[in-house]
Amino acid sequence: QVQLVESGGGLVQAGGSLRLSCAASGIILRINSMGWYRQAPGKQRELVARVNSDSSTTYADSVKGRFTISRDNAKKTVYLQMNSLKSEDSAVYYCHMVVPVLQTYWGQGTQVTVSS
Repeated sequence: QVQLVESGGGLVQAGGSLRLSCAASGIILRINSMGWYRQAPGKQRELVARVNSDSSTTYADSVKGRFTISRDNAKKTVYLQMNSLKSEDSAVYYCHMVVPVLQTYWGQGTQVTVSS
């Protein structure tokens, strides 16, 4: 059974940093992409960042220049380094993985709270 386990969320002051990690376990032959979404209260879930199998990345405009996504293929782990955090970054962050063929998995979510 494939699982995504997230860690690294918490409470931080505005301007601070956090690093999220997401490790995939189970029988996974190939990963097309791994990434992070977030959902704030009353808002839709939105893409934060994604890294593809060719190492190309996609970022939401709101986090460009502040967040960095990286991936360790051997560990089947994706990281999200979040710097210069703002109150509007507060949300539940979900790890997301796509494997062939277009099968998706979600983590349980980790809370990030940025105090102003």
